[in-house]
Amino acid sequence: MVDNHLSDQPDFDFDAVFEVDDYFYFYGDSLTDEATDQQVEMLVSVLGLDRSLVILDLACGYGRHANRLAALGHQVTGLDLTDGFLEIARSDARKRGVQVDYHQGDMRALNAASEFDLVLCLFTAFGYFDDHENLRVLQNVARALKPDGRFVLDVQNRDGFMKTLLPSIVNEKEGNLMVDRPSFDIQTGRLYNRRFVIRDGVRRDKPFYVRLYTLTEIRELLRQAGLKIDQVWRLGRKATCPGLQENDYNRTEIWRT
Repeated sequence: MVDNHLSDQPDFDFDAVFEVDDYFYFYGDSLTDEATDQQVEMLVSVLGLDRSLVILDLACGYGRHANRLAALGHQVTGLDLTDGFLEIARSDARKRGVQVDYHQGDMRALNAASEFDLVLCLFTAFGYFDDHENLRVLQNVARALKPDGRFVLDVQNRDGFMKTLLPSIVNEKEGNLMVDRPSFDIQTGRLYNRRFVIRDGVRRDKPFYVRLYTLTEIRELLRQAGLKIDQVWRLGRKATCPGLQENDYNRTEIWRT
């Protein structure tokens, strides 16, 4: 559904949306080890990660990419706002026998300077704030990168996403439900989702929103932050886009466009 009104939109209940138990219950079946292994293999192949790098996994979640990259010999730092995810990430790192420097924190407050060869922001973890704060996140990333550093940003492409937008999506598991009721606000460029979950007969509302950018918009936002697009990938395939080989700034690989 497309909405041209600013009023009556839900707030973002961060704690509810990223509540660990519900998150794994409904997403766990799709976030498999096999899928994550393939994603890391693609990162290694596309980025040519053939030497040890200093990597920041921004919004690292429960460390499914960070721990695997550490196992490949990289020096990895993970930042996430949800303590529950970080506890799982640290436990998994111990089981794998790897060292990852995990921190609880907000990407808007990232304060690092020329520390990282590579920054990752995967699984649509960008766009949860207003445009000014989203720009601040990218500026933080640009500052955190070494002069020849790279940034991988995994985002939804608004043009493609809008072609498949449905008024509701129901995910049923063992008689429990996660119901998404998305609407797109054309004035803000935000996708609002009045999500609710029903488990064991109890309803919990989990509303959230995410800013959906076109490639043109995200290129301009990156430019303002001092970053420039180097490659655009679409569902694992490199997309053709004029002017992507300009390397006078830190490089950004845009995924899932």
